[in-house]
Amino acid sequence: MNLVELKQKIEDKSARIGVIGLGYVGLPVACLFAEAGFKVTGVDIKDERVAKINAGISPIEGKEPGLAELLASVIASGNLKATTNYEELRDCDVFLIDVETPVDEDHIPRYNALNNVCRSLGPVLKNGALVIVESTVSPGTTNNLVRPALETSSGKRAGKDLYVGVCPERVMPGRLLFNLRNLSRVCGGESPEVSEVMIKLYRHIIPKADLDPADCVTAELVKTVENAYRDVNIAFANEVALICEAVGADVLRVRELVNKCPGRDMLMPGAGVGGHCLPKDPWLLAYGAQGRVPVKLIAAARTVNDFMPLHMVELLKEALVEAGKEITGSRILVLGYAYLENSDDTRNSPSAVLVDELRRLGAEVVIHDPWVPGYQGDIKTLAKNCDAAVVMVAHDFYKDAELSQLEIPVWIDGRRIIDIEEFRRQGLICRSIGQN
Repeated sequence: MNLVELKQKIEDKSARIGVIGLGYVGLPVACLFAEAGFKVTGVDIKDERVAKINAGISPIEGKEPGLAELLASVIASGNLKATTNYEELRDCDVFLIDVETPVDEDHIPRYNALNNVCRSLGPVLKNGALVIVESTVSPGTTNNLVRPALETSSGKRAGKDLYVGVCPERVMPGRLLFNLRNLSRVCGGESPEVSEVMIKLYRHIIPKADLDPADCVTAELVKTVENAYRDVNIAFANEVALICEAVGADVLRVRELVNKCPGRDMLMPGAGVGGHCLPKDPWLLAYGAQGRVPVKLIAAARTVNDFMPLHMVELLKEALVEAGKEITGSRILVLGYAYLENSDDTRNSPSAVLVDELRRLGAEVVIHDPWVPGYQGDIKTLAKNCDAAVVMVAHDFYKDAELSQLEIPVWIDGRRIIDIEEFRRQGLICRSIGQN
């Protein structure tokens, strides 16, 4: 099978698609291609996840509009099935890789999952198959790691017997299907002809947004740059919030007035940056330079954002002192353990950093999160005998709850969802990020 034949199979939807990794990216991608009329086989290493998917039950919780219904529909239609066995991918013509690509404590990419996929995928690749990396990777990874690994494991030559590309996802929890359908994508191929075939493929699930051709390195750069850009801008907002606290101003009012100036778009400060992307993608971008560029701004932004959960601890200490208490021995209610509002995603959660530090200081910690299994207890019961509460996630549940009625004397708001003046009028001791 050559590229012309593959392109025709994609156009008439006779191409079979394999999706490796059925998490926050792979599962909705698999569902959308199945909805479009393709036969899709998804592979995941977790037996429980595969069983749920094959039963038409979404393993992803939180508010994900349309995902559960779409999954049930494409499973019932027979267009999607899940497995743990790569042998079931032998008939596939196109493969999408959606696995985690973390960095270690030294900010070095650890591509264990990606390497394992390349080793397992090689033996089942048919001639002319197209392999697309949707995971976010450091610039140069597709050309320098994925391509040679697939050639080694398959015995085929890229550009002749198999084709390789990279098309980074742009999803976020709570908007998985919406982002996949409506946001533009960069289709980085090992050649312009591969990019053209990729555009034909993605047009089936992205009807209107731009699908831009590029080489592999450019596509990898675009994704890591856009997330590093956001991380740097969040760090700026967080640093301004710290300055506002120091000089006695309200960062939200400052932000409002700054953003009236054309060309200014100051972001919201917060209690920390989490998720699978922002804490690591800036390091993936920096790693791509391989020490040839002195990366300073990206590293500084990461330091600021990593500090924010610890700043919540500092605010808590101050408020407890005002209440005549010390953090050691205090009972602290942490509100929110996901990294993002209305999601069950706890990857790189700032709340985990906060909880570890509180426990290190000798506090008793109780955790509530309406979306995260294990923390979905009754909030009123958990609040009993608590000395303080720290709001770490802006779940709608907390915005709608009458938090001031929980009979907790000290409140720390890391997401600016409570009315601090109203709380203080009720005799409560409060601290909010970016507000004195």
